[in-house]
Amino acid sequence: MYLEQEIAEQPAVLQRLLSEQSETARQIARAIRDFNPAFISIAARGTSDNAARYAQYLFGTHAQLAVALATPSVHTLYQSPPNLARAVTLGISQSGQGEDVRQVLADARSQGGLTVAITNDPESPVALAADYHLPLLAGAEISIAATKTYTAQLTAIAMLVTALVDDPALHQALAKLPAYASQTLSQFISGPLHDPLWVERYRYMSEFATIGRGYNYSTAFEINLKVKELCYITGDAYSEADFRHGPIAVIHPGFPVVVVAPAGKTLPGVLDLLEKLHDKKAELLVISNDETAFKYAQNPMRLPADLPEWLSPIVAILHGQVFAMRLAIVKGHEVDQPRGLTKVTVTR
Repeated sequence: MYLEQEIAEQPAVLQRLLSEQSETARQIARAIRDFNPAFISIAARGTSDNAARYAQYLFGTHAQLAVALATPSVHTLYQSPPNLARAVTLGISQSGQGEDVRQVLADARSQGGLTVAITNDPESPVALAADYHLPLLAGAEISIAATKTYTAQLTAIAMLVTALVDDPALHQALAKLPAYASQTLSQFISGPLHDPLWVERYRYMSEFATIGRGYNYSTAFEINLKVKELCYITGDAYSEADFRHGPIAVIHPGFPVVVVAPAGKTLPGVLDLLEKLHDKKAELLVISNDETAFKYAQNPMRLPADLPEWLSPIVAILHGQVFAMRLAIVKGHEVDQPRGLTKVTVTR
């Protein structure tokens, strides 16, 4: 299975990216500082859109920059691009083939804005459309479901923000990222999650929800997408805060909910919601490094104890990837070639 191999490759991919592209990240950060943008606009689709959600929080909390998610249809279908002259426009695309993402970058560049691309192909249209390109160096990704390219995208974003802020503590934490990823994946080799049959209880689930907040709003969306892609199960992703505004009404005994709850600023609110979901007898899968969170979990998924919250999405998603893959196998699906999907999806 290519998917299993690509999931296992991620610590090495992250190490290579950190080792070989730190200077590129510093060059781009210098250009951003010199440009002094009013805001950041990010164009992306699919899994890359979830990386953009992470960037919204990371640029906001660490660089105090407002981040907007671009609306590519305004550029391509309506041909009425907004004013991006004072923005850094970031295009994120695994393949670099998205015509709509390329058009957003081209429009921003023609207006005099600063443009940056993050792709796995330096010769792709998206990469060539930007002033700067940060390559992912993830190698060929054969399976349809993006795994190593997604965590590489998140890491590239973390590298840009770390270089922009230039805080030694952030650099030190980022350097430990491959070790955090290895530690987490080791649970599926020799740890408590090594037996793939633990997902058997979810073979017949027909609906589910994923919940995160802050940095891990992105993780909720990406886990949801992976389960949809690989397992063909309907689900929705929510912010912990938004879930209280109505969607909590769908919860009934046994309803599966994946909750991302790392230690940090968002934990108190997530713990409160976990208690409410537990009272409603939801089936709770909890990704965390907090023991209080685990007391509500039917299935605990552990994160490294000292993992900083701002890096937690890069590590937490590993649990979601393995869960989706193993559930797809239990359900008898072809994990490398899910039905109706192609590796490169070109949208305009």
